[in-house]
Amino acid sequence: MTEHPFAQYIRLLARGKTKSRDLTEDEAAAAWGMIMAGQVEMEQLGAFLMLMRLKEETAEEVAGFVRGARQHLQVPADAPTVDLDWSSYAGKRKQLPWYLLAVLGLVQGGVRIFMHGTDGHTPGRLYTKETLKVLGLPVAGSLDQAAAQLATTGFAYLPLENLSPRLDQIINMKPVLGLRSPANTICRLLNPFEAPTVLQGIFHPSFMPIHRDAMRILGEKRAAVFRGEGGEIERRPNKALHVETFIDGQAGAEDWPALLPEPQQLVDEEMAVERLAAVWKGEEQDAYADAAITGTMALALKLLGRAETTDAAQTQAETLWRDRDRSRLDPAA
Repeated sequence: MTEHPFAQYIRLLARGKTKSRDLTEDEAAAAWGMIMAGQVEMEQLGAFLMLMRLKEETAEEVAGFVRGARQHLQVPADAPTVDLDWSSYAGKRKQLPWYLLAVLGLVQGGVRIFMHGTDGHTPGRLYTKETLKVLGLPVAGSLDQAAAQLATTGFAYLPLENLSPRLDQIINMKPVLGLRSPANTICRLLNPFEAPTVLQGIFHPSFMPIHRDAMRILGEKRAAVFRGEGGEIERRPNKALHVETFIDGQAGAEDWPALLPEPQQLVDEEMAVERLAAVWKGEEQDAYADAAITGTMALALKLLGRAETTDAAQTQAETLWRDRDRSRLDPAA
């Protein structure tokens, strides 16, 4: 029986302690390209994903996987330029997604943002798609539609199921496999509109160097990764913050001070999405929300190069938040 072409990549990972090795970037790109094209058996896919999960992917492998995935995205040739790529794949369970108000504040300030993410892969979490729908904000159904929304409003959110059905299928294998897979990392780094600035929020700090180095290998111009609230791109305002960066060819790090005194663990028991609109409109005052929103905006402004220092970025963010158009949430209104 002729060996399946994908078997070579499983063998490289599973030949034992002395003979197994990491994939090269090119091998990873080829392997993930086959996965995206449906050229692997389900047994092979499960084995490959769990072998990668067991050993943990390298930055070179992640970069290769992303390259392999990007080849299968149908991005419109006339897509508008995007300032900031914003991934949203973790979901929130302890705090509302205040990052959405940070995004809308940045968009009103002239930053064109493309968001992409998924929902439902982990029970008990609140995701971006359902939140946008409750708030009456649009959700794109394709890359073409996202491009049109970006051109007219400066903002678009596209669910992974429409961005890449294959990657969405793999992420939703978690209940079957019992663990996350490299797909969770790959999706965050897709940057389909080639925005020059990429901001990442993750949950496990140990993955920060891998994300940073993968973005370097992929040639991103301005990139940063930090431990976000719940794993989303959202500042925890009662915690000091460490950010790993890669800007114009130079790796670096930034330390941001806490914006609020550190209380006991903050948990929103109700998670009422309607509170987002109330805070935006100024109908409800919430010091934690304000700090989370402006702190998140400040990170983006600093990375975008619109502020020289962390203090200047925070001041600019607070000004944008104070001067927002409270009469509307929808960028198209």
